[in-house]
Amino acid sequence: MKRQNIRKLCIIISLLLFPVTLYYFSPAIIINAGLNGIINGSFIVFLLMFLLSVPFGRIFCAYACPAGGLQECAFMINDRIPKQGIRNYIKYIIWFLWIGAVVFCYFYKGEIAGVDFFFLTDHGISVANIYTYIIYYGIILLIFIPSILGGKRVFCHYFCWMAPFMVLGTKLRRLLRLPGLHVSAHKEECISCGKCDRNCPMGLEVKEMAKAGEITSMECIQCGACIDVCPQNVLYYKMNPSNKSRKQK
Repeated sequence: MKRQNIRKLCIIISLLLFPVTLYYFSPAIIINAGLNGIINGSFIVFLLMFLLSVPFGRIFCAYACPAGGLQECAFMINDRIPKQGIRNYIKYIIWFLWIGAVVFCYFYKGEIAGVDFFFLTDHGISVANIYTYIIYYGIILLIFIPSILGGKRVFCHYFCWMAPFMVLGTKLRRLLRLPGLHVSAHKEECISCGKCDRNCPMGLEVKEMAKAGEITSMECIQCGACIDVCPQNVLYYKMNPSNKSRKQK
């Protein structure tokens, strides 16, 4: 469980740094930057999310996302498994509308005037005055309230505008049959104890996927919690594409 302690420490640190980093994850600041023809911090961060997800999937969600840290704090209040299925597609609708707005803003400006990673921050700090604290706490409530009402990382499942970047990167890797981090399983050794399901911070049905030989869900964040709690060492990280992955592509 040492890995999970390190992981939780990382996302808690990320949460504590959120007043500094808020604008680098902001879906609104990139629109403002687009209207000014600026490649800003959030533009670069979102691009890196996509590129790094090709080899590493959604590992950012597990180890570095401040929203993930906040939601896992909410586990103390509500750790129920959220309803998923079609609800998980809400975030893609949000993402497509938002990306459409971003593209429109950059084309409307008609030129790239420059690159400013610290655009609209105060010496690199996002929350530097009372007015930006109002925005900050509004976003905290936007993430925290659904989490205490809906259960495990429900904001990730339903509303996150960052997750689709990493899903697209993972799909691209599978399409091109590139190696990439994922959780595989010795399916014949599974004893159906259910510990993987109970400990998955995303509330996934890990056991059923393990019996099929690989965790294929796009909601998997590569956190390794299922690997660490498995009493039979059924689950393990793998980089090479499996035969199943090749067939799915």
